[in-house]
Amino acid sequence: MQRRNFIELSAVTALFLMTGCGSSDSGSSTPAPTPTTPATLTLKTGDPLNIPTLLDPTADAITGVKSYNLTIQESSHSFYNEVKTQTYGINGSLLGPTLLLKDGDKVDITYQNNLKEDTTIHGHGMHLPASMDGGPHQKIVAGSSLKATYTVNQKACTNWYHPHLMGKTAEHVYKGLAGMIILEDSESQALALPKTYGVDDIPLVVQDRIFDDNGELSYNPTNRDIMRGYRGDIFIVNGQVNPIFDAKTGLLRLRLLNGSNAGVYDFSFSDGRGFSQIAGDNSFLSSPISLAKVRLSPGERAEIVVDLSGDSNSTIKLNVTETIDARSATILSINVGNTASAVQNLPSTLTGTLDVVDESLSAKTRLFTLEGTGGGNPILTINNKEMDIDRIDERVPVNQTEVWEVTNTMNATHNFHIHASHFRVLDRNGLASAVAENEKGYKDTVIIPPNEKVRILIKMTDYTDTTLPYMYHCHFLEHEDAGMMGQFTVE
Repeated sequence: MQRRNFIELSAVTALFLMTGCGSSDSGSSTPAPTPTTPATLTLKTGDPLNIPTLLDPTADAITGVKSYNLTIQESSHSFYNEVKTQTYGINGSLLGPTLLLKDGDKVDITYQNNLKEDTTIHGHGMHLPASMDGGPHQKIVAGSSLKATYTVNQKACTNWYHPHLMGKTAEHVYKGLAGMIILEDSESQALALPKTYGVDDIPLVVQDRIFDDNGELSYNPTNRDIMRGYRGDIFIVNGQVNPIFDAKTGLLRLRLLNGSNAGVYDFSFSDGRGFSQIAGDNSFLSSPISLAKVRLSPGERAEIVVDLSGDSNSTIKLNVTETIDARSATILSINVGNTASAVQNLPSTLTGTLDVVDESLSAKTRLFTLEGTGGGNPILTINNKEMDIDRIDERVPVNQTEVWEVTNTMNATHNFHIHASHFRVLDRNGLASAVAENEKGYKDTVIIPPNEKVRILIKMTDYTDTTLPYMYHCHFLEHEDAGMMGQFTVE
């Protein structure tokens, strides 16, 4: 028997399980099970927040190349006090270190696969040649290694890396393979922002998981789970349940990554306080945006800054609500000491280098529809085609500005992620006014609610390859694995 351990870490909330994703009971909802805690296992909560190791190697004195070594391995990790859960990790028991890259860096990343099965590692949000992208075509065979060598060529942002093996992406991420990438450039280094890693600049990889009665990760999706996305009942951040961070500064910068398989998360603070979002997926925003909550679908990122200067000797709680199942919990408790430094105002301008959003520059419009049918054999497609690794779906001219129109035809939320480049959101359902202010930077993943349409402005630059493709797909990982993915070359 599988135990879905719904745990309450904050206030009691209404829990409902929405179906959807085109299945026969799409649009209906039924009450979720009553929250329970295993009688024999106790979740580890309240430990100090794990800050992933920051890899910032010294450049080779002769070549200037910065080398990173990442080992993909089987391991075990403590989610419960009584057991060690079997996991996958990178240079550790779960997740991986944070890579620090700078615009212009020459980097050499070696991935050693010590698993008993093949995998890949994709640089999500990275602007790379197709041969270095880490998608399904760059397989790392079990027991072997693969090297990605390139020159960093993009603006400051928060990206991440994760597996992208055909049909196995969801399972490999679920078992623990993911890590953050922080990119810096001259603009980011000059800004008066919190930027001391692990002190006032904190990475938060947020996911949800299901455990069985023995405390092991349970990844066994049914056909219905594939259609709706596999969503867990226990929230974890950096591999922990409600850890504690001791803040010693007045301003705290949190790099939020929705690293879940399918959960759509609203992030907010328990006391309703506001914060400033300063960056999205692939760039700073033009100026800070004041918010009380920020919504991220799988794969999306947001950098937020919260003011703690008036909260000495108190605890602030960061909450997350999974919007599809309406589950809520505290994912991080922030203890504010009495030595919090005085707060300086955030810069009014964060970047002045975002391209102008001008649809008249577009030379072509490409249409994409997201479809699916449920039943005994779930089928998820883009333009009525399931993913075929031997088929190129689109051929995109380099340096050509295009509009990509993506329509979600289903009664369920999806999103759309594009490799190789970034894009700007033009409009939602034909309305430019429906594009939120915090969506107006460079993005690589965009959320698309049920039966809605998003248009984006995109241009592929720098790298061409007539043979090796990039991917576009829904980043709900079960959907991607089940066929909602296509391939394009840049020529």
